[in-house]
Amino acid sequence: MPVYAYDPRLVKVEDTYYIIWCQDFYGAAIGMAKTTDFKTFTRIENPFLPFNRNAVLFPRKIGGKYMMLSRPSDSGHTPFGDIFLSESPDMVYWGRHRHVMGKASQWWESLKIGGGAAPIETTEGWLLFYHGVSGTCNGYVYSIGGAILDIDNPSIVKYRCSNFLLTPEEWYEERGFVPNVTFPCATIHDSESGRIAIYYGAADTYVGLAFTTAQEIISYIKENSEVTENDTEIGRR
Repeated sequence: MPVYAYDPRLVKVEDTYYIIWCQDFYGAAIGMAKTTDFKTFTRIENPFLPFNRNAVLFPRKIGGKYMMLSRPSDSGHTPFGDIFLSESPDMVYWGRHRHVMGKASQWWESLKIGGGAAPIETTEGWLLFYHGVSGTCNGYVYSIGGAILDIDNPSIVKYRCSNFLLTPEEWYEERGFVPNVTFPCATIHDSESGRIAIYYGAADTYVGLAFTTAQEIISYIKENSEVTENDTEIGRR
């Protein structure tokens, strides 16, 4: 059976680097591996059954547990997509699954949503850049959104920006292998200056780079926040 992998994410937790990707495993599934030196890599058992993708690992343990966001679906192709939180004591067994965020009424995230770059720890909570998808007569449009999750219980959404942060507007975002895509992949955060570099996929052809600061983006998210009843419905219980 042919196997392929795509959408890799790299996150350092303590002294280990974890690579998480989407792979073909009887449908879309999450693949994982770890390394400490980038010379030797060890595969880790798949955390969830297919169909699932958009796995995002938090950069530190919370309450002594590893935490991961993911986007389960019912077929891998059906436009269902809400973000869930799962926890693990050992990176092998995952459970305590909690609903975090669902699609919203805004056009840019009306079809489905999913994780993006690893969350950034801030004084306001975990800053999350995620992707929202809308359907048009000419196909999907992928935009970048922002939310802030509770620092101790990331299944709780404190703020969620009703506006997109970035949507396809430049030619290299609108035209390419998969047109009309801006997809958050990774960030670099300078804690001293607060500056954030966002690396994002553009039309599945190019790598875009955008800059902001933690203070600027957090203020914007809070000022334009709209947390719906569908967000954290289970996590608040």
